[in-house]
Amino acid sequence: MSSSQVSKQRAQGGSGAAPGRLVAVSRMLPLPAAEVFRLLTDARNHARWIPMTRVEAPPGPPRRGAMVTAVSGPLARRGAPGVVDRMRIDRWDPPAEGVPGVAVFTKLGPLLLGESQIVVEAAGPHRSRATWSERVRLAGPAPAAALVAPVLRAMLALALARAGREVRASRRRRPSPTEAPR
Repeated sequence: MSSSQVSKQRAQGGSGAAPGRLVAVSRMLPLPAAEVFRLLTDARNHARWIPMTRVEAPPGPPRRGAMVTAVSGPLARRGAPGVVDRMRIDRWDPPAEGVPGVAVFTKLGPLLLGESQIVVEAAGPHRSRATWSERVRLAGPAPAAALVAPVLRAMLALALARAGREVRASRRRRPSPTEAPR
């Protein structure tokens, strides 16, 4: 299933996701799908891409059942309190031949509830399309999806743009397989 099909299914409520407005951002990255999937689904990398955020995740590669905590706020990276986003990895299926990789992070509160999903599909041997989507609502009686959606969209776009710049910068530093070492 392509990322657009997954996004469409989620928009129609096909995954059983919590209520909330679906926000999705896609970006082409110049790496094979397996590498992009590992990079984007390792939540420890998110602190580099999402402003004012620190992330606590277990060591090693992501795995189903792992708990991730992100804290966002003006001084969160220095250890100050902020908005806590507790998540559990409920799906972590790397891409396979002709099948996109899918990771689902379920948001458990205390403030944010819903799902975050990363879908990575090959777009050639050395290119991939990454789609990061979130369907999030605030805990409590106030329906604030309309307020949360623009912030989430900006955060996702910035995170994928920063990940793309990081990937391109690291590729410029590495010689290609056909180059002679210096």
